[in-house]
Amino acid sequence: MTTTMYKFTTILIMIGAINLGLVGAFDLDIVSKLLVSPLLTKIVYVLIGVSAILHLVTDGKKLVK
Repeated sequence: MTTTMYKFTTILIMIGAINLGLVGAFDLDIVSKLLVSPLLTKIVYVLIGVSAILHLVTDGKKLVK
């Protein structure tokens, strides 16, 4: 994974983690409030999930060594 893609996916994971924490603590979903369209919200959530999987695959290889 290139460094630009790695940085982008890291930012997406951080956004997802902060949003999930806010949902758990205050029942406040920032992503759905900022993105009015439910389709855009789902796309962002899918991108966050794919980013997390990419990080697991790339960083997981480092942990096994």
